[in-house]
Formats: sequence, C-alpha cells, structure tokens
Amino acid sequence: MTVPIIIPRADHTISRRNIDPDALKVLYRLHEHNFTAYLVGGSVRDLLLGRRPKDFDIGTTAHPYQIKKLFRNCWIIGRRFRLAHVKFGTKTIEVATFRRFVPETPQGEGSDEPIVVASSPGPEEGGNRPAGPIVRDNTYGTPEEDAFRRDFTINGLFYDIATLSIIDYVGGLADLERRIVRSIGDPRVRFVEDPVRMLRAVVMASRLGFEMDPLVVEAIAEHRQLITTAAPARLLEEYYKILRSGYSEATFRALARARLLELITPELKSPPDELWDWLEKLDRYRQGFETAPPALTNPILISALLMPSGVWERSMASAPPAPREPAGSKTRRRRSPPGERLEFGMLPVARRDIDTLRQITQIVPKLSDPLLPERAARTILRRPAFRDALVWLEIYGDAPEIVAEWKGTLEAADDGERPAAAGDGPAPGRRRRRRRRRRRRTAPDADDS
Repeated sequence: MTVPIIIPRADHTISRRNIDPDALKVLYRLHEHNFTAYLVGGSVRDLLLGRRPKDFDIGTTAHPYQIKKLFRNCWIIGRRFRLAHVKFGTKTIEVATFRRFVPETPQGEGSDEPIVVASSPGPEEGGNRPAGPIVRDNTYGTPEEDAFRRDFTINGLFYDIATLSIIDYVGGLADLERRIVRSIGDPRVRFVEDPVRMLRAVVMASRLGFEMDPLVVEAIAEHRQLITTAAPARLLEEYYKILRSGYSEATFRALARARLLELITPELKSPPDELWDWLEKLDRYRQGFETAPPALTNPILISALLMPSGVWERSMASAPPAPREPAGSKTRRRRSPPGERLEFGMLPVARRDIDTLRQITQIVPKLSDPLLPERAARTILRRPAFRDALVWLEIYGDAPEIVAEWKGTLEAADDGERPAAAGDGPAPGRRRRRRRRRRRRTAPDADDS
C-alpha cells in the first residue's frame, strides 16, 4: 500500500469558487450519502496550474446504479465500464466508480480474490489487436488503485471534497513543479496497453508547455507503429480535441516531430507551410474565448487540415457532384452513397461533416461577392450551413469587413425573421397555404329517394 502525499487546504491554491457549481453539487450529495467523492484527473491539474478546466470529472466509491438513485438527471452509459452522466442542461458531469487494472490471469492459475466486474466486454471487442492492449479494465477498486491505472502522474491527482485536501499517490505534484509529463509505470508497457497514450503525452506537453520525460520519448520512438492499431473513431475525436484546444499548431508540429502524425494521417507527412498558417488562424480565433464556443463545429475544425493539405480538393475532384436542391425545398435530403465518404488517413470523417463543409465552400464565395443580388442574399440566410460559413470566413477568410457586414445582416434578419435551420419547417417569409375546409355533405331528403 502506497502512503499518499496529502496537502491540506491551507497549503494549496484550489478554491471551491473555481470549481463548477454543478460539480460541487454532485460531490456534496455523494459525500452526504457516505460515499467517498473526489474531483479527479485533468481538472485538479488545471486548477493547480491556474487554468480553467475543460471538464470536471468525479471519482467515487458509489457504484453506477447507486449514483443513479441519487440523481434523477443521471444516465448510465458505456458497455465495458459503466459511467454515470449527471446532466445539468447542456452540461454533463461525468462520475465514475474507482477502478483498478486487473492483468490477465495465466491459464491454469486462479485467484481467491473476488473481482467485482462492472460490465463485460462484448465479443466484438477482441478484434485483431496485438497482445498487450487493455481488455480487462473494468473492475471496481480503491482510490489508490484508480490513481495507478491512470496514464500520467499529473493526471493522477485527487481533490477530496470532505477535507478540501489534495491527495497524491503517484508523484504528480512534484512533476507539476518540474513541468514534466511522466508515465505512471513503465511507458513501454503502458503504451502497449493503450497506444493512444503516446498521442496524449505529446498533446499534453504541447498544450501545457511541459517537457516529456526521456523514458516517454524513448517509448514513443520504440512503439509508435502501435498507434495504427488504435480505433480510428477514437483518433478522430483526439484530432478534434486538438483543433478545439487553441494550441493546434504547436501540437501538430510536435506530433510531426514524434512521427505519429505521418502514421495516423500520411497526407500530412510533409505538409505545406500553408497548413501551419491555417492552424495559427484557428488558434487565434479559439483563444479569443474562455472555452471552446459551440460555433467551432467539426466541419470548420477539420477544414484546417483538409484544405491546405490538398486532401479536400483531391477528394472533391473525384467525387460525383451532389444534386442541388432549391432553398426551402420539402424534398427529403438524399443520403450520401458509400463512395462519398472521405477517408483522411486512418480517420473516417463523418458524411454529414463532409456535406456541411461542401455547403460551406459553396456559400463562402457568395458572401464575398459585392454584386450579389438582394434576393440571393436572402436565400443564403436561409441556408442551413450559413452560420458555419460565416464563422469559417471569420477564421480563415481574412475579410473582417465582409464578416461584419454579414453579421449585421444576420442580426437584422433575426429581429424580423429567423433564418432557417436544419429540421425547421417552412422557410421564413413564405406564407403557409391555408387548407380549405371540406364542405360537409348533407343526407338526401326523403323526397329525393
């Protein structure tokens, strides 16, 4: 058993004023019902660094359905390991039961220690993965065991709501002081368990301005090929997180130096200088907000990689043209055929995002056209992708006057009629045809029979 370092409230800088009030509600309620409840992971790290956390995750001794009993606004998700999502409007507080890593028991050997399994992996989760990746990471454990199964020391810190103290089992506080990203355990083993940890090490060092531990650097060089065994959808989500972070240029440059970028997206092995210019513009826009704004949608984000690299142009040149539909058309939207899906290295970019980006590329030239007729301008305002196109132009277009003019037009339209969005009814400004009442037929008189 490891004796943790415990920092009392008087000796650290985390204040409850800086913790999301809804996260505090969850922590307090769990504590009131005699469960251990800690703020965990990156939120503790960021609070100690004076940064605003993106998420506030909670670890607890309560099991998922015990959590659900305490919160009416709670949903249980996950197959391999159940997580509780406590909803507050559009915000989600993720609550996980403390877990531990259970290594595979060699054939013929047993264990008398009881194992409480949260949920079993489905048969499809075996796949063709090499020996080593975690397939049994779904058992309940203690806070200490939970800390040691995490990826990096600076992510293994806990904040105890009962005592307002910081608990450190893994040396994370010392590494925060040294500004080092260090693996919990041997990185050569931990990266085989989960290859995405290599990418996360590079991302974290770039975003925080930290150095990677030499053992981490060596392990990435040794095992970088394993990143190709990771789930493509998971890698795509990691790319979106990077693009949304405000530090995408530095991060993708670091991924290129670590030679991970060329394995995930070979199209970016030797990127043009224009790529870094696009990422710099995206970062500048994102850093103007305290948190990532909802306007930064996936099509806008991924365009910063697809367009300057030439991937988008090549893909559109080989794709069949999509049929155009008149604005306000009630016809059902055509489903894209399988061949229109854009493959970006390992990353399966969603069809809906490609469709939206295609609409953006159609709208943006019209926004910059000084001779655009007034009727065409009103039609553009009703296009579902209009707002995305306007944000895209603001980020990448270098045309602040045009953006300001269209924002004024949009505000004026919002005061009168709201531009149509996907799923809306008839377009604004169009009168609905009144249905004529059917004339009621009267029964024939007896004299007529």
